[in-house]
Amino acid sequence: MTLRLPAADGTLRTHLPSTVGAPPAGGHGPFASRVVFAAAHVVADPLAAEAGDGAGPAAVDWDATLAFRRHLWAHGLGVAEAMDTAQRGMGLDWTGAAELIRRSAAEARAVGGRIVCGAGTDQLTGVATLAEVRTAYEEQLAVVEEAGAGAVLMASRALAAAASGPDDYRSVYGELLRQAARPVVLHWLGPMFDPALEGYWGSTDLDAATDTLLDVIAAHPEKVDGVKISLLDADREVDLRRRLPAGVRCYTGDDFHYPELIAGDGRHASDALLGVLDPLAPVAARALSRLDAGGAAGTAEFRELLDPTVPLARHLFGAPTRYYKTGVVFLAWLAGHQTHFTMVGGLQSARSLPHLARAYELADGLGLFPDPALAAHRMRSLLALHGVAQ
Repeated sequence: MTLRLPAADGTLRTHLPSTVGAPPAGGHGPFASRVVFAAAHVVADPLAAEAGDGAGPAAVDWDATLAFRRHLWAHGLGVAEAMDTAQRGMGLDWTGAAELIRRSAAEARAVGGRIVCGAGTDQLTGVATLAEVRTAYEEQLAVVEEAGAGAVLMASRALAAAASGPDDYRSVYGELLRQAARPVVLHWLGPMFDPALEGYWGSTDLDAATDTLLDVIAAHPEKVDGVKISLLDADREVDLRRRLPAGVRCYTGDDFHYPELIAGDGRHASDALLGVLDPLAPVAARALSRLDAGGAAGTAEFRELLDPTVPLARHLFGAPTRYYKTGVVFLAWLAGHQTHFTMVGGLQSARSLPHLARAYELADGLGLFPDPALAAHRMRSLLALHGVAQ
């Protein structure tokens, strides 16, 4: 049965749902050629009194949230926990994030899954001093390390507001790296993901900001596992990874150019820490297994599988980019990973019905849904709720 999907111009188009579902997990990973983490979303508890109202602590469905992590691990992907995909600073506060870190790290140990977790400063409210920023980072870093996970030092709104220039970044990060018990991932999130991070690393000049980041790494290379760069600028990422010290990884966070960046240029290649891998796990696992096969043929097969996913990624991460989480959770609902389309903080309302309809259409065309009939049924229900007759 066809669906009538709304377009941005108010017209309706006909879509014939696919009958080809995503293959079950298994037979992939852990991958040898690249280190790959999927930044994972959280599943809200839709029956909690505060669910969706944006007031008070986030109400999380822990069983469904952890089940989704097991889904990612089953596909051979690592999990990047409590990152911006999990709505850090957009519905999930530090109390909820700390609980998420502890629970997910314990689950990772139980199933042998790879995990890194975000440590930031989002417990701070109001204006903070540099000393308070550093203390907040230290508190969160301790929680991550005590949970037995690797840490991602997340870009901090509080640091961006408190820093007067590059030296303040060198000082704060230098002290954190000296204290870190194991190598960490540094995190550069561009203002398209969070406008409060404009001018991170002490300058709006991206060349100068890159130099400051490299200074921080050069001072403590043994404490830096890698850097996650999320600027949606492939050329800048290629330049950065070329300049990194030996042994320091470049984790692409570029949800627009990830196939070419992961494939590499023959001399350098990016590993990955990506929100788009949350919905793309089935096809990404198949693609990475081809890359592990090696050689030009393996790389070509990798691109043949992953390149067609880029239109979906560009749609999900379209401006305003920070609302990509809505599309990610929407696709998880359609795929049957959760029973509802409710998000902490009410963020399910952040994208329009035409945007969601196009996300469904693209994902269905890629064969991302384990049960295409279920996805079509849920899409039909959403359309009916919004008055789109079928």
